[in-house]
Amino acid sequence: MDRRAFLKLSPEKQPLQQTPPVPQSAAPAAIPQARVAGGIAPYAGIWTADQVTHLLKRTMFGATRADIDYFKGLTMSAAVDLLLNSSSPYVAPTPPINNYGTDPTGIAEGAVWVHSTQPVAGDEADTVNDSRNKSWKAWWFGLMVNQSRSLNEKMTLFWHNHFVTEVQTVKDGRLAWLTNETLRKNALGNFKDLTKAITLDPGMLVYLNGYLNSKEAADENYARELQELFTVGKGPDSKYTEDDVRATARVLTGYRVNFDTCTTYFQTTEHDTENKQFSDFYSSKIISGQTGPLGQNELDALLDIIFAQVECAKFICRKLYRFFVYYTIDAATETNVITPLANLFITNNFEIKPVLSALFKSEHFFDPGNMSCLIKSPIDFVVGMCREFNIQFPATSDYGNLYSAWDVLRDQAATMLQDIGSPPLVAGWAAYYQEPQYHEIWINNDTLPKRNKLSDTLMVSKFNGLSIDPLAFAAAQSNPGDPTQLIEDSLEVLFRMPVSDDTKTFLRNNYLLGGQTNLAYWTNAWTAYVGNPNDAMAKKTVYDKLQALYKGLMDLSEYQLS
Repeated sequence: MDRRAFLKLSPEKQPLQQTPPVPQSAAPAAIPQARVAGGIAPYAGIWTADQVTHLLKRTMFGATRADIDYFKGLTMSAAVDLLLNSSSPYVAPTPPINNYGTDPTGIAEGAVWVHSTQPVAGDEADTVNDSRNKSWKAWWFGLMVNQSRSLNEKMTLFWHNHFVTEVQTVKDGRLAWLTNETLRKNALGNFKDLTKAITLDPGMLVYLNGYLNSKEAADENYARELQELFTVGKGPDSKYTEDDVRATARVLTGYRVNFDTCTTYFQTTEHDTENKQFSDFYSSKIISGQTGPLGQNELDALLDIIFAQVECAKFICRKLYRFFVYYTIDAATETNVITPLANLFITNNFEIKPVLSALFKSEHFFDPGNMSCLIKSPIDFVVGMCREFNIQFPATSDYGNLYSAWDVLRDQAATMLQDIGSPPLVAGWAAYYQEPQYHEIWINNDTLPKRNKLSDTLMVSKFNGLSIDPLAFAAAQSNPGDPTQLIEDSLEVLFRMPVSDDTKTFLRNNYLLGGQTNLAYWTNAWTAYVGNPNDAMAKKTVYDKLQALYKGLMDLSEYQLS
C-alpha cells in the first residue's frame, strides 16, 4: 500500500501542504519484485535524527526528546546493542496490586495479589477475576509508558500477539498475569526455551485445554496451534499432517494445573506411554513412549523434532519482519532478509538477540522505503503519545488514581481495536497477519476519529484528569525561543513522514507567528513567558499558539505513521 493511501479516509484532515512525493524506493509498484533494496549487510549510511527516531519508534513505544538526544550520541551499532542488552540480566517489575477494593481472599488494598494461593470460587469469582485482570492490564500499560531504553517492552507485546492467551478464557487473573511474566522474562532470550515455557505455562494450559489432555481422550487444541501458529506455521513449505497433530497431542498428555499454587505438574497416570510416529515432514521421527516421570522428557524430544525444520526459523523471522519493518514480504525480501536471518537464528540455537541485532543494524532496516511506512498500532499511538509529550500521571503512592489513569488510556486503545490481554483470536490481532490489508486494518472510519478525539481532548482540555502540556513539550526542545528551530525539533519528535521546507515555514508562520513573518515576534513572546511564567497574559500568548500547533500536527494523518 502507498503509505499515504489511507489518508483518504479522513478528507477533513488533509495535510497542511502537499507533502513530497514518495521516493521511488518506497513505491511498491515501481519495482515488482523488490519493494526496497538491500539485505542484512550492516548499514553504513548517515546516522542522524531521522535514523535515530526510526530505530526508536520501531523498537520502543514512541521516542521522547531525551531519548532521541541520548541515542544521537551513540553509534548505530551501540544504539542497537543498548536496546537489546539494557534489560539484561532480567529484573522482574513490581507486580500489580489490589486497586479494586475488597478481595475475598484477604488481599489488602495496595498489596500484591498475584501470589495469592487461594483461587476465588463461587459467586464472587467472575467479579474478582475481572477486577484482577483489569488491574494487571492497567499495570502493563503503565510499564509501557514508563519503559526504559530497552526493546523488552516491545518484544513482550510481540510475544503476546504470538503466544496468544485471552483473559476471557483463562479467567483467573493470577494465571493471566503469570503468562505475561513468562513472556516478559523470556522476551529477548531463547525462542526454543520460551516455547517450552509457554507450553507448560498454567495460563496457556487452561486457554488451549492442555490441562484436560489425557491418554484416554487426547485434546488436539494446543498441539495444532503449536505447529500452525507458534512454530512452523502454515505456509506452502510447512507440510505437517493431521497425524502429526495427533501425535503431538499424545506427547503432551498428562500436564495439569494446581489452581491453588498456579503451577504446572505432570500426572503420570494420564500420560500416553505408547510410541508417537511423525510424518515425512518431520523426517519420520518416532518419539519413544516413556513411563512415570520420564514421560516429561517427550516434550523435549518433540521440540527437537519441530525446531529441526528450517521453516520454524523462517516463520518467526517473517513475523518479526512484519512487526518491526513492513508487512509485505516480496521475493527479494524473502531471499535477502528472511532466509539469512533464519540461518542466523538456527546457527545461534534460536537465540533471539542475534537475529534482532542483524535486522536492526541492516541496510534493509534503514532503507528510506522502510521509514514512516507503518501505521501505528493503537498501543503504539496511545503509549507513544503519552511518552512523547511526557504526560504526567498520579504519583505511585496514589495508586488508585494511577491505575485508573493507566486503565482509561488502555481502554481507549481497546476501542481502537487493540485490547492488551484480550486479542480477538488465538491467531492474535488481524493487523499482524490478515492478508492483504495487514496494518491498514487499524485505520477505519471509526478508529481514526477516535484517535483524533483522544489527542484533541488531551491537548485542549483533560481526559479523566490527564492532559498534554504544550509548554513543557516546547521547553524540552533545543531552542524553543527560535521559532524555526522549534518547528524542526517538534517535527523530529512527532512525525516520521518527511516534511518539506515550505510546510515547515507554513507551520511556523501560521501557528507561532500569528500569520506574519517576523521571527522576533515569537522569540519575544517566549522570552517574556520564560522571564515571568506567572504572568497570565504572557503565558496565554505562547500557550494558545503551541496548543493549536501540536493539536494541528496530531490531527494530521501523518501522525499515525511510524
